[in-house]
Amino acid sequence: MNSALIILDMVNLFDFEGGKALATQARKIAPRIDALRQAYTKRGLPVIFVNDNFLDWNREFSELVAICGHPGYLGSSIIDTLRPEPSDYYVLKPKHSAFLCTVLPAILSDLKIGHLVLTGIATDSCVLITAQDAYMRQYEVVVPGDCVAAQTAARSTTALKLMRDSMRLDTSSAAAEIKRLGLAKSR
Repeated sequence: MNSALIILDMVNLFDFEGGKALATQARKIAPRIDALRQAYTKRGLPVIFVNDNFLDWNREFSELVAICGHPGYLGSSIIDTLRPEPSDYYVLKPKHSAFLCTVLPAILSDLKIGHLVLTGIATDSCVLITAQDAYMRQYEVVVPGDCVAAQTAARSTTALKLMRDSMRLDTSSAAAEIKRLGLAKSR
């Protein structure tokens, strides 16, 4: 089954209430998301950045990356770690779910994707809602617990437990997903 890596909302200014706390947590998960991205890219599997456009419909994704990566913004180190590559896909979304009013379903269909690995922020909001939408659309969904973050670790843990309990999603780790897909580095 073809798999795609989804990176949710990691291109971010973090200029909202609770943004500083979320940025702190997001910086911690960025290297593990990058390890997954490198494994996917090496195997030729799609990486899709799905990001809020902050309701600025005149802004392109590349502009958003440039703005958020500007030194001095809370998300600049995250952009340094996860700067989108030319081979990566991107989808701009108006609200929480990666599926709501976006072209994501068309991209996934075109690429014949049946397995989604969801990473990014916030576990208790956009990740949770996207996971539920993907589950309802009958995708096989994995949410590596060490590749998602919320404003607090407790909020992330609660959301991951809900995903495991209500949707029976795998929330193990990036390393487990890399191993499962045969993407582990050879020794």
